[in-house]
Amino acid sequence: MQRRRFLHSGLAAGLATTVRPLRAGDPVGRRFRTALIGAGWWGGNVLAEAVASGACEIVGLCDVDTRALAATRRRLGPLTGDAPRDYRDYRELLARERPEIVIVTTPDHWHALPTIAAVQAGAHVYVEKPTAHTIGESRAMVRAARAHGRVVQVGTHRRASPHLQAARELLRGGLLGPVGMVRCHLNLGGGAPEEPLPTVPVPPELDWDLWCGPAPLRPFNGGNPLRPDEGPGNRGIHPRGFRQYLDYANGHLGDIGVHWFDQVLWILGEKGPRRVFSTGGRPIRGAPVLNAERQTSDAPDHQVAQYAFEGFTMTWESRVFGGNAAERGDPAAANFHGPKGTLHLGYRGGWTFYPADGGPAKQQPARLNEPDGQNIRELWADFLDAIRTGRRPLSDIEEGHRASVCSLLGMISLRLGRSVAWDPDREEFPGDPEASRLLRRAYRAGWTYPE
Repeated sequence: MQRRRFLHSGLAAGLATTVRPLRAGDPVGRRFRTALIGAGWWGGNVLAEAVASGACEIVGLCDVDTRALAATRRRLGPLTGDAPRDYRDYRELLARERPEIVIVTTPDHWHALPTIAAVQAGAHVYVEKPTAHTIGESRAMVRAARAHGRVVQVGTHRRASPHLQAARELLRGGLLGPVGMVRCHLNLGGGAPEEPLPTVPVPPELDWDLWCGPAPLRPFNGGNPLRPDEGPGNRGIHPRGFRQYLDYANGHLGDIGVHWFDQVLWILGEKGPRRVFSTGGRPIRGAPVLNAERQTSDAPDHQVAQYAFEGFTMTWESRVFGGNAAERGDPAAANFHGPKGTLHLGYRGGWTFYPADGGPAKQQPARLNEPDGQNIRELWADFLDAIRTGRRPLSDIEEGHRASVCSLLGMISLRLGRSVAWDPDREEFPGDPEASRLLRRAYRAGWTYPE
């Protein structure tokens, strides 16, 4: 299989700036001024690891919902004596606090602008996956990180999982022989027609206009972020349902899919497919509803995507209905297939090798951390080491960008209703102006799309 160096691509030409390590003379044990943008549940998980590292002084918390700020402050209280200030607008936080590290754990449509602003202000950034809502935003994030010599770590934490690192070494060592196909999937149980949620008044604690930001301003149908069991909190856009509203995210393909695509690219040394075709719809949830009085989500309730690489095929399957005993094991997984057998990578279940000759299966259990059952701790440690030494981090923005592009290509194909050819070196749709227009989107008045 032909491998191409990233520096040959149009995106990276001239951007091979090395990351600046700590300044000479900085005390080894000093703490970095650290701020959080996006103070929800997941942001609290990342922030807790930052505090536990002993290397971070928490100086600022930012969220457009003061209820989330209050909850994060309560969670932070027993962990540290730091007294961070609260902010609603990330721009004010950056200007006043001048943080050295910024954690961006906002909804997807808010990943690009704070990340770019933070690196321009001199901060290193830990940003959640996917990198952005559109490919153009994600590409701008790579450019900003390289131009300003900052470490930008993407939260694809499975790269830091010891059991998945071991699986990578086995696959790269020829455990399966040449990999010809990878099947990634997410299959969830339940499923029923989706009842529209009513438009409700925006809570006084929430700045809904700023929450929507550069994305379209939709009617508010959310709930209480502190009590998602009360009202429509789980299905409404804010705080938990935004991933199923395509103005703000890209469904399950952009949420869970990016994790598996990152694993595939990382393990097999690839940077992008040559052709993508995706199909899907809402036959179970029903047609989307959006009017002044009520609305539903609009992401597909099932989706199938095929990615053609030079030497193998990758597929994605997801659905939110029909979960049953016919599909056992992890509801989310990636299966690597080669002539010597199949390696199953589980969401939280470690890996299992099934030899093609019928011999006994071999496996390694997952090593995960509580309370979130993930490996943020290891990824955060890698982030800090990259800052201190000036090297690229394990989940560097360039790597996270490529994985996110796979998800976004699937959504572009779905919107077009046809396959698309993709040049991963130049990052363009050759001779396809219709697809090229979907590399970016118009921002709402008052916001400028990053270049």
